[in-house]
Amino acid sequence: MEIQIDPHTLERAEERGTTEKEIKEVIKTGFDIHAKYGRIGKAKVYNFEQKRHGKYYEQKRVEVFYTLEEGKVVTVTVYVFYGKWEAQI
Repeated sequence: MEIQIDPHTLERAEERGTTEKEIKEVIKTGFDIHAKYGRIGKAKVYNFEQKRHGKYYEQKRVEVFYTLEEGKVVTVTVYVFYGKWEAQI
């Protein structure tokens, strides 16, 4: 399935600490999460093991929200959370 990453999503990705590659990976292999407004949500936890804004984090969770339009995925936005998650890797 074709994945179209909206420019807004790429801007947020850069600000929040993820990449286009990770966004596509989350859409393809992530687990389902709750989404509002008829959107679809997927998330994936990655090992991070480095500092961000001066604080060390073991993992990051990337959440992607998107719609299906004419048979293709169109991203809406991406969120990135830093911390530690047990069962979702």
